[in-house]
Amino acid sequence: MDRVTATYEIETAFPLRQAAETMAGEQSTGTFVRVPGETDALREAHAARVEELVELGEVAEPSLPGSGLPSNWDGKRRRARAVLSWPTANMGLSLPNLLATINGNLSELKAFSGLRLIDVTLPPAFLERYQGPQFGVAGTRELAGVHDRPIIGTIIKPSVGMSPEATAAQVRTLVEAGIDFIKDDELQADGPHCPFDERISAVMRVINDHADKTGKKVMFAANLTGEIDEMLARHDHVVAEGGTCIMASMNSIGLPAMKMLRAHSQLPIHGHRNGWGMLGRSPAIGMSYIAFQKLWRLAGIDHTHVNGIDNKFCESNESVIASARECLTPMFPAPHKGCEIMPVFSSGQSAKQAAPTYAALGSVDCMFAAGGGIMAHPGGPAAGVRALQQAWEAAVAGVPVEQAANDAPELKAALGAFGG
Repeated sequence: MDRVTATYEIETAFPLRQAAETMAGEQSTGTFVRVPGETDALREAHAARVEELVELGEVAEPSLPGSGLPSNWDGKRRRARAVLSWPTANMGLSLPNLLATINGNLSELKAFSGLRLIDVTLPPAFLERYQGPQFGVAGTRELAGVHDRPIIGTIIKPSVGMSPEATAAQVRTLVEAGIDFIKDDELQADGPHCPFDERISAVMRVINDHADKTGKKVMFAANLTGEIDEMLARHDHVVAEGGTCIMASMNSIGLPAMKMLRAHSQLPIHGHRNGWGMLGRSPAIGMSYIAFQKLWRLAGIDHTHVNGIDNKFCESNESVIASARECLTPMFPAPHKGCEIMPVFSSGQSAKQAAPTYAALGSVDCMFAAGGGIMAHPGGPAAGVRALQQAWEAAVAGVPVEQAANDAPELKAALGAFGG
């Protein structure tokens, strides 16, 4: 319980045990030669350990350039799963230094033609320094006023170029359509054509007015990504205007800034993962989203994107669902805080993906965000929102979507427009 454990998939021409021990040495006490001061006692206390090594097969060609060959190479390149562990005393209870340990120089080691971080397990001691999500699934549902079904959401489009007034007008259309959640696009922050304070004030006038009339306060995730002092001030402006959510681009601000934002925030933090493709797209390098999102959950996000079934990007459905399930899985054993967060399905989603998403996830604890799937519905945005609700109702009830559409004209029109 006082060790950090990380799981990797590796590819190497070197003997697997030698390669794994190279990883362990590089990221703890060792270098390419034994040095003075690297005593047996020091190694015993601080060296990383190879906990598990399972061969996965051979590959014909190296997956990455620049890899080396051992002097006595047998002509084979092997793949393996390697599990390493470190004492927390090496890096302290520090996410930035943890990241340097589990994903630092490893990707550059010449011994490997492939090396990818798959998962990480942290001891509960990290909760002594990091707060984890403040709202998570239950708190987000309470603020959004949505229970027992997915939170239906959308994104402001066009992403950039609209004025605060034009943005507010689109929000008016969406709240009147019955939407639960709206977010800024990650590209829209504080540009001169749409300043943050003006945009949020205009948007919240619409949302507050609608809430006064209907009792439903739509959640708007305001993208406050920026320098730390800017983010804290923008957060305060959202609170002052009655907002119920903020959004930050995780890769852009970094873990320490997210920790500070979490400590300051009175609102759920919508963690946007833009830029993760650089880490996640190649199967030979980088890290899985399962590992990536754990660091940000501990730092304090409450929701995060996981892509979507049959999405417009390159991620497989299996990877999408594995990430979503992990968001809902406790990071730490009871009685410690679990740090569960809400997965956000997005990217080319419409009524046709509700059933396969529910079948794979087995839960309605998610956000289901559609842009064109709502705005481009033949009957307009209100029909688009209703079609998504109908699709999820059918999915949970176990009714085939085509059958449900016979009694749901909005759903029928959506399937016709976006595919059955």
